[in-house]
Amino acid sequence: MISKLPLRKRVTLAFLMLGFALSTVFSVAVILITEDYEHVIASEILQGQAEDYALRKANNLSVELPQTQRLSGYDAKDPDVPEALAARPLGVSEDERRDGVHIGVFNTSVGRLVFVIDLSDIERLEQHLNIFLAALILVGTSVAGWLGWLLAGTALKPVRKLADQVDALPVSPVRSQLAADVSEDEVGQLARAIDNYQARLSDADSREKAFFADASHELRTPLSVIQGVVDVMQDDANASPATQSRVQRLSRGVNDMRNLLEAMLSSARLTPLKTEAVPAQTFLKQAGQEALSGKPGIQLRVDADGDIHAARLESRLLMVGLAQKLVQPYIEGILHMQRSATGLSLHFETDPPQAVEAASTPDRSDTGTGSALMDRLASRLGWQITFHTNDRIDIRLD
Repeated sequence: MISKLPLRKRVTLAFLMLGFALSTVFSVAVILITEDYEHVIASEILQGQAEDYALRKANNLSVELPQTQRLSGYDAKDPDVPEALAARPLGVSEDERRDGVHIGVFNTSVGRLVFVIDLSDIERLEQHLNIFLAALILVGTSVAGWLGWLLAGTALKPVRKLADQVDALPVSPVRSQLAADVSEDEVGQLARAIDNYQARLSDADSREKAFFADASHELRTPLSVIQGVVDVMQDDANASPATQSRVQRLSRGVNDMRNLLEAMLSSARLTPLKTEAVPAQTFLKQAGQEALSGKPGIQLRVDADGDIHAARLESRLLMVGLAQKLVQPYIEGILHMQRSATGLSLHFETDPPQAVEAASTPDRSDTGTGSALMDRLASRLGWQITFHTNDRIDIRLD
């Protein structure tokens, strides 16, 4: 969960933990020092009292053991000494039954002495100190988190600036100079890595453009040769009807091959499409005429007004391919191409239907064109294509 937090929040959390740890260590150290200091004070007072009493007693001076509310002294040989005090070992220790009461047992020149001192008021001060230290932990942790938030924001400004510069880069690969505007640290290392990556993308894009230019030229050349031969064969008036039919099929195959080649090259390009306003009437009419080339028995009717916003070349290739697929089984009929409320619509009608070359396919309702290249081109354009039946196609333009 922590790894999914934003970097600034993770830094703030780290400062919070550090502030809590330092405040806690400081508070524990103060408590330990206070406890030790209390023991040192009690030991010094009791030791001083025992030594002073022994010295006075040894010099035959008149002296009595103290019996006050805070300090009490006993001679271990005195029968009135409480048994619990007389049985304690030598040294200074704290009474287990009463907080703040320290008992000192000493061997002196005048015998064993027992002194008891009550420092319970100091214990009450320690309780106040504990409350203060608890507040210190809370405040110290909060201040550390606040400082962490501020420092993280300041430290991450170069990263945010770099992110904005990366977001501003164009879609097409270009060389960048992000490292020139940042310091020579980890952010600079990141900027240089992005510059190097952009340079590799730009080089790859240049090589890809060169490849597509070469492929386009070399693939179109043999198609042009075949098309030229087909045109000559179509002009042969002495050809038999069977030969003319085969030549027409060959001509349609060449046109289909050319359209598929253009669709392949268009789908493979990484450059963004150039969308423009295209008159719907002219666009559909040109696409329909190209699709019906070689099918003189099929009429074209276009009903469209206004403009459509699309990439002209790629849209024409896809529309021609869809229209050819729709009229492929027929030799007579009417192809309707319309502008609908959501996009475009293609509808074919004939009475009765006359199939050639292939039987009619079953009715279906899907979004596939039947051609992988055409599907990729439709995806690139953002068009949603729906085949309602064998004779109707709806296209939703995004």
